[in-house]
Amino acid sequence: MFRVSKNYLKINTINMEDFEEKEPVQEENEILVITEDIRSYIYDTAKWAKFLSVIGFVFCVLIVICAFFVPAVISSMTAMGGQSPVTQIAPAVLTVTYLLIGLLYFYPSLMLFKYATAAQKAVLFLDQSSLGIAMSKMKSFFKFWGVFTIVIISFYVIGILFAVVAGIGVS
Repeated sequence: MFRVSKNYLKINTINMEDFEEKEPVQEENEILVITEDIRSYIYDTAKWAKFLSVIGFVFCVLIVICAFFVPAVISSMTAMGGQSPVTQIAPAVLTVTYLLIGLLYFYPSLMLFKYATAAQKAVLFLDQSSLGIAMSKMKSFFKFWGVFTIVIISFYVIGILFAVVAGIGVS
């Protein structure tokens, strides 16, 4: 019989001559101890996360509202005779861009809100499953911002390379 434990491989052999029922070997349970200090830290973190998520939702709404007012602002700038580069860009493109930015900002705010709600429930009611959900939402939040940061850095690198190549091509 083979028994795999987390830290080591234990091999038990059973001989047919002395086959008898033996008591099962108890597995080592991994226990994570959460002290009152840690509970306090999680609860405080959850309160700040909820605050930041609500602010994020407010900014998402403001960005979406701005998205629908951009065409009116551009048309009034054009009516006043301004020849700004912004007036050359189609208002629909700016509206879609603002809507995408609002949608992009909504997801991390939602994950942060779900983390805060589950973490507060876990701490207040000593609910292990809520703590697992909270940590899952926090993982999703950080994963999103990590991938987003990599994408933005990639755009910067491509932009710098394009500028260097264009600069070399001009001279």
